[in-house]
Amino acid sequence: MKAFIFPGQGAQFSGMGKDIYDANPKAKALFDNADRILGFDISRIMFSGSADELKQTNVTQPAIFIHSVAIALSQEAQSPDMVAGHSLGEFSSLVANKTLAFEDALKLVSKRAQAMQKACELNPSTMAAILGLDDKIVEDICASIDEVVVAANYNCPGQLVISGSMKGIEVACEKLKAAGAKRALPLQVGGAFHSPLMEPAREELAAAIDATHFDSPICPVYQNVNGLPSTNVSEIKKNLISQLTAPVRWTQSVQNMTKDGATIFIESGPGKVLQGLVKKISPQAEVASL
Repeated sequence: MKAFIFPGQGAQFSGMGKDIYDANPKAKALFDNADRILGFDISRIMFSGSADELKQTNVTQPAIFIHSVAIALSQEAQSPDMVAGHSLGEFSSLVANKTLAFEDALKLVSKRAQAMQKACELNPSTMAAILGLDDKIVEDICASIDEVVVAANYNCPGQLVISGSMKGIEVACEKLKAAGAKRALPLQVGGAFHSPLMEPAREELAAAIDATHFDSPICPVYQNVNGLPSTNVSEIKKNLISQLTAPVRWTQSVQNMTKDGATIFIESGPGKVLQGLVKKISPQAEVASL
């Protein structure tokens, strides 16, 4: 069985999407439509913009989403048996399994990016990657700190990203290194994504998601908040709203997809980060790019 997987923020690069734009008329129409929906020339920034331009909040998330979906929708000969996306990538996965129309999903992604930026400005915060410790040890140490600091991304065994206040992350990194972490690396991100500090963004995005039409999907989506498959529209909406303040359970998602019959994981979007994570989670699985 084929699982389509979609990357999240951080996979962007200058020149992304130009090859498919030039080669595929359907992809070209999709990029042109995105420029109209967003009200600015995001295609130009993706194809020839600087790294600084691509890092702008209102650009990064839509750019990765557009690139990922353009690849998936241009491959009509292939359809997934199941889908999943890492954080932002969950929106791409919901277009791939026909739950969301491209236009509606792009509007939600743009709203999400803006809401997250506002939440970051309200509460200066950050994230850090913790390598080489058991998840439970990381969770327990985070819970022991008298600051907001939580597990945010369960990327693969031995790689967990934490999220929280500046002070919380600083204290957590010291304690986790003392507990035996191989690395505790603060990340260059704008805020504490997938933590309680994103609550203002969750509330704003919830209203937009509730007002958006969702169709019944053609195959299950394995959602970040619980790693479990869903085809129920109400459940998909609820989990998508919860995603902003809840951890990304990528390890659990891949484990469950494998258990449910996925033998090949096909990444659609910039980069190959998810393929590397899949091989660490399920070494027997095949991986490929769409």
